[in-house]
Amino acid sequence: MTMGSGEERSPEGSEPLLPTKREGPAAEGEEAAFHEFNGASFAGAVFNLSTTIVGAGIMALPATMKVLGLVPGLVMIVLAALLTDASIELLVRFSQAVGARSYGAAMADAFGWWGRRLLQVCVVINNVGVMIVYMIIIGDVLSGTSSGGEHHYGVLEGWFGTHWWNGRFFVLLVTTLGVFTPLACLKHIDSLSYTSAISVALAVVFVVITAGIAIVKLIGGQIPMPKLFPAVPDLASVWELFTAVPILVTAYVCHYNVHPIHNELKDSSQIKPIVHTSLTLCSTVYIATSFFGYLLFGESTLSDVLANFDSNLGIPYSSVLNDAVRVSYAVHLMLVFPMIFHALRLNLDGLLFASARPLSSDNRRFGVMTALLLLVIFSSANFIPSIWDAFQFTGATAAVCIAFIFPAAITLRDPQGIAKKWDKILAVFMIVLAVVSNVVAVYSDAYKMLHKKSASSKV
Repeated sequence: MTMGSGEERSPEGSEPLLPTKREGPAAEGEEAAFHEFNGASFAGAVFNLSTTIVGAGIMALPATMKVLGLVPGLVMIVLAALLTDASIELLVRFSQAVGARSYGAAMADAFGWWGRRLLQVCVVINNVGVMIVYMIIIGDVLSGTSSGGEHHYGVLEGWFGTHWWNGRFFVLLVTTLGVFTPLACLKHIDSLSYTSAISVALAVVFVVITAGIAIVKLIGGQIPMPKLFPAVPDLASVWELFTAVPILVTAYVCHYNVHPIHNELKDSSQIKPIVHTSLTLCSTVYIATSFFGYLLFGESTLSDVLANFDSNLGIPYSSVLNDAVRVSYAVHLMLVFPMIFHALRLNLDGLLFASARPLSSDNRRFGVMTALLLLVIFSSANFIPSIWDAFQFTGATAAVCIAFIFPAAITLRDPQGIAKKWDKILAVFMIVLAVVSNVVAVYSDAYKMLHKKSASSKV
C-alpha cells in the first residue's frame, strides 16, 4: 500500500481502541486498557451506525418541510440517503483497495499528509458542532427555551416550577458530569452497542408517539392541509430554499465511524449490508418524523420540533404525551453523545499527537483530552441559542466535506486506478451539488442576517 507522508501512526479509527487479541507483551500502562474482544455482531454494528446517523438532525427535519414544502422535502430526504449510501460505498471500496483501515488513511493514500489532516479538522469541527446541538436540545427539553419572543417551558420547569436547580446551566452541568463523562470514558466502540440499541428504540418511540398524535388529530379534523410545495414569491425566497440543504447533509453524516465499526466486525464483509440496513432504518425514521412532525405543527414548526411539545395538543393525556416525547428523545441524545464523542477524540488526538503512542494506552492524555473537550462543548452549548444556527455552520462546511466532497475527491484522484467511468461521473456530480448548494445556503443565511440587522437598526 502506498501512503502519503506523515504516516506516523493510524490515528482516528484505524484500529479498535482496544485490541482484539494480545500481540506480544503488553507495554507499560496498556494492561489496564486491555480486554479480550471477539468482534462486533451485525446487530451491534447496525445499532452503532444508526445511532451515529440518527442524532439531533432529526429534530430540525420538520422545519425543513416548512421551508421546502412536504413533497420536495420528503424527496430530498430520500435523495440525501441515496447519495450518502453511494458516498460510503465509494469510501469503503477505495479504502479496501489500498488496505486503509481508517477514513484518514484513505485520504492520506490519495492526498498525503495534508489530506489526512484536513479530514481530521473537518471531523473535529463537525462533531463539536453536532454535540453542541445535542446539549442545546437537552437544555431546551429539560429547562425550556425562548423562540420568537415566546417562552417554551421545559419538562422540569413544567413539573416543579422555575428554580435554580432546573435552569439550563445546572441541568447541563449535571448531565455532563453524570451521563456524558462516564460514557465518554469507555474506550471500545462496541461497548456502546447496548446504549446504541436503547437510543434507536427511543427514537422509534418518539416517532410512534408523534405519528399517533398526528393521526388522531387528522381523523378528528383538527389538522389543516399542510403546505405541499414551497412559496416562492421573490428571488430571496428561492435562495432561502437552499438553507435546508445543510440540515439534510448533517442528518446523514456517519462516515467517520464507518471504519471503526468495520474494523471491529467479526465478519468484515458485512459492512455493506450493515450500511444499507442502517440507512434504510434511519431514512424511515426521518421520513416519518418529518411528515408527522410538520403535519402536526404546520407553519408553527420550530427549528427544534421538540420545543413544540410544550402546549395542549388537543387530545386526551396531552401533557403526558408531551413529556414522554421530550424525555424519550432527550435520553436518546444522551446515549448518542458518546458515539460522536468517540470519533471526535480520536481525530483530535491524531491531529495534535500524531507521533504519540496510541490514545488507549495513555490514560493521562485520554483523561485530559476527554475533560477539555467536554468543557468546550458544555461552555458553547450555554451561549449558542439555536440548533438551526449550529446546523447551518457545520452542515455547510465540515459535514458536506466529510459526507460527499472527500469520498468524491478520493474517487477522482484514484491512485490505484480502480475507478470506473460511472464512479467519476457520480463523484463530479456530488462535488458540484455539494459546493453549489452550500455556497448558496451560506449566502442566503448571510443575506438574511444582514437584512435583519438593517431592519432592526431602522426601527
